Amino acid sequence: MDDRRTEQYWSRFPDTYDNNQQCVVGKELLDRITEELDGLPELGEVIELGCGTGRFTPMIAGKCENMFATDLSGSLLLAARKRLNDLPNVTVQKEDCMETSFPSEAFDTVFMANLIHVVDSPNGVLRESFRILRNGGAIIIVTFTGHGMKLWDKIKMGLRFLRAWGKPPRHTHSFSLEDLTSMMKEVGFGIKTSKLIGDRTKALYVIGSKD
Repeated sequence: MDDRRTEQYWSRFPDTYDNNQQCVVGKELLDRITEELDGLPELGEVIELGCGTGRFTPMIAGKCENMFATDLSGSLLLAARKRLNDLPNVTVQKEDCMETSFPSEAFDTVFMANLIHVVDSPNGVLRESFRILRNGGAIIIVTFTGHGMKLWDKIKMGLRFLRAWGKPPRHTHSFSLEDLTSMMKEVGFGIKTSKLIGDRTKALYVIGSKD
């Protein structure tokens, strides 16, 4: 799926994006992700890739000096601007996560939530993240996964996805911790935190560093 088709797929849901996400994975998992993000230290200059409607952006914005919240979808960015309008340190901007407009070593932190498992080239996102991070910077990745889930719970989640979003993009992935951390190491990241979170539904929570 090229950039235009990817944008078209997700741009259908500016008004229902948050509800669809909660319907598929459940409020409990989203709350658990929020708890993890709440424990983060100060993050410096931050870029968020794939911000969607900005659900997690305020949590990160409270821990940084300045932040770019970026996405490929224009309609989702409109929803994000409305949500984030009162945050003076956040700039909402359209960017392709595979090839951003920023110079190398521009940021202290790259944050992405529920992006890497729905892009055509996960390695491409990681390489671009590595490029725009300063030495000593951090990458924070949260991404839904079917790994660690019981079979019946995975089936029910799949049915909820179909009802909420329709047929998924053909390149959707379900990474294990080993899959994701291995890809990050290949790009050059060191792994600082790596865990599977959630009960019935699951997410990977991984923090890497550019040493």
